[in-house]
Amino acid sequence: MKTRLSFFIFLLLCSLSFAQVKISGKVTYKSKGVRDVNVTLKDTYDGATTDGDGNFSFETSEKGNKILLFTHPKYIDVEKAISIENQEISVNVELKEQINEIDAVVVSAGSIEASDKKRATALLTPIDIYTTAGANGQISSALTYLPGVQKVGETEGLFIRGGTGTESKIFMDGSLINNYFSNSVPGIAGRDRFNTSLFKGNVFSSGGYSALYGQALSGALMLESIDLPDQSSYDIGFSPIFLNAGFQKLNDNKNSSFGATLGYSNLKLMQEVFNFNTNFEEAPQNINGDFNFGIKTKSGGFIKYYGMFDSNRMGVQTQSLEPEKYDESSVNLKGKSTYHNLSFKQKFGKYLLNAGTSYSFNRSDLDFSTLKSDVSTGNTRLLNNGNYINFKTVLERKINRISALRGGVELNSTNEKLNFNDFVEKNYKDLISSAFLETDLGFSNQLSAKIGMRTEYSSYLEKANIAPRIALAYRFAKDWTTSFAYGIFYQNPESKYINAPANLDFQKSQHYIFQIQRTTEGRSLRFEAFYKKYDDLVKVRNLEYIDGQNQYVQTANNNNGYGYAKGLELFWRDKKTFENIDYWISYSYLDSKRDFMNYPLSLKPNFASEHTLSAVAKRFVPKWKTGFNLSYTYAKGRPYYDIATEIIDGKENYYIRNSGRLKDYSALNFSLNYLPNLGKKDTKAFTVLVLSVTNILGSKNIYGYNFSMDGNRSAAVVPPVNIFVFVGAFISFGVDKTQDAINNNL
Repeated sequence: MKTRLSFFIFLLLCSLSFAQVKISGKVTYKSKGVRDVNVTLKDTYDGATTDGDGNFSFETSEKGNKILLFTHPKYIDVEKAISIENQEISVNVELKEQINEIDAVVVSAGSIEASDKKRATALLTPIDIYTTAGANGQISSALTYLPGVQKVGETEGLFIRGGTGTESKIFMDGSLINNYFSNSVPGIAGRDRFNTSLFKGNVFSSGGYSALYGQALSGALMLESIDLPDQSSYDIGFSPIFLNAGFQKLNDNKNSSFGATLGYSNLKLMQEVFNFNTNFEEAPQNINGDFNFGIKTKSGGFIKYYGMFDSNRMGVQTQSLEPEKYDESSVNLKGKSTYHNLSFKQKFGKYLLNAGTSYSFNRSDLDFSTLKSDVSTGNTRLLNNGNYINFKTVLERKINRISALRGGVELNSTNEKLNFNDFVEKNYKDLISSAFLETDLGFSNQLSAKIGMRTEYSSYLEKANIAPRIALAYRFAKDWTTSFAYGIFYQNPESKYINAPANLDFQKSQHYIFQIQRTTEGRSLRFEAFYKKYDDLVKVRNLEYIDGQNQYVQTANNNNGYGYAKGLELFWRDKKTFENIDYWISYSYLDSKRDFMNYPLSLKPNFASEHTLSAVAKRFVPKWKTGFNLSYTYAKGRPYYDIATEIIDGKENYYIRNSGRLKDYSALNFSLNYLPNLGKKDTKAFTVLVLSVTNILGSKNIYGYNFSMDGNRSAAVVPPVNIFVFVGAFISFGVDKTQDAINNNL
């Protein structure tokens, strides 16, 4: 009996030791149940997954002190200490959101980013720019197919939301580019000097931009150059108007590279083929080249250098609007330019240092002459030399995965010399010293903010400013976000209007921007409303500088100008609905008025169109390895003014002698990109054949009017040619990007 009893007690104890204990509970986030949370006993295989209400339950034979682990990709891991005996255990847990770069909402009011980091909403990558019909491979031209940028063809620059072309600035690797556009003559816009393929990404801000950048009332374009090429390559490009060649050499360890390009262009042949509106005495021609290198340091840092030179010439002849004085006039240009950019990036523990410096030199030599019966009646020479140095350093520290603090200093030196007919000489010097501080704050994956402050001091103005900036972003639904941005922005008066002593101050603008955006796989929808207020804009007067010859120059008089710009913008891009078709549509409504320069009262600016509509469509046929691209732009006619002066009671006054509205602008463009197989099948080579037709319907667009001295005669300012056809080939040896191009819908 004792033996049986002992055996029974032994079996009972064994069954108790292996008895299953139930562990259950509920997992919540903000008092709501969370599904698909993994609940496990640490270092065991026992556990469960929460249901749709956040409940879980499982049994375990483990005993003693254990750790209960709760994990989910979107929430911070939670560990709960429990003691397992023989009774059931109930554990309830409240989760905290896991903040990370992938899920966090990004502040985007006023800006569009194209980079490897923003592939979901990437816009204007190099492939986008090259395949946008009518952009002619230029970044600035491609931007006109986005909302907020006006189509202004008679002069270079980015005209953003009611701002002039000089009120926007362009930066490369953080440093200011003072000579992004080539030299040109009045009525003909300069071209981009920089090769689009040099850049791997960009951030375009049509307002409310970061405190790291300044001296721009309207907007900023931040370009980021390529670090190291994927592999060594040799490139050539040729067409009836240009020839260029270059190489990129990557070392065997893939930690450094260097490269160079050289190019020449001349429009003389195209001038013979097409009926140009502009009478070129000397066809536009250009010689350019660049050199670059990149070095990855042993400590993980990176050094980049880029240098370029550019030389261009052209001569334009026009019929006189003053027949009693002369029959015709001409202007000849000789331009030279160089740019050098050196940048350094290095991590020091939790800190990231970005430092860079750039140097620009620009020389514009304009020779104006007039003829009467083939006899010279006058000659005027305007020579301008500019030297510009920019230095900038930024130190950044990560607070957490999506929060950071950064600050730094910037120096921008300007030294310009102007000579007019050896009678007038001007030497303008200014040093703008800046300091800035900015923080990114990620409160949650749904809410984030960017807060910054910038201060500047101008040695020429002998004045300082303080510019606060703030932006907020909130995700109110799965794919929907809203953003708000506010900022104050300052800019020195343009140096070309500083020709006499005047008590001047910074020009000022305030930006208010509200945005709603929906982003899904392959689709993006953006709506923005904005209001800009301008204060302290420059007013000018006519200054006579050669006695008895009635020759005047406009010079800054005071900062009594003001204005506003408000509007609505819509952007839709879709790469998903139709197979192998990428298209986008943008619309801008702009209401703007200004009293500045020589305006006699508050007027709609002559560079601002009330309605602008653009559409871009790209269809790639893989079987043919051919891309077909279309673009269309419509802009309501801009106003034009003939502003003259009169003397009343010994005082000079401006008045509007002639005014009106230009005909509506319209242009349909087409381009074709063909990727043939050249050479042997295993040869690494990439070839693109390009056919591009600008303004294929031949619309006779007008950019403005020039008026005679008495206002009785006028001449339209028109594009150099109504229809332009480009045919060219681009070949790269040592690298085959055909499949990449196909994948990117080239």
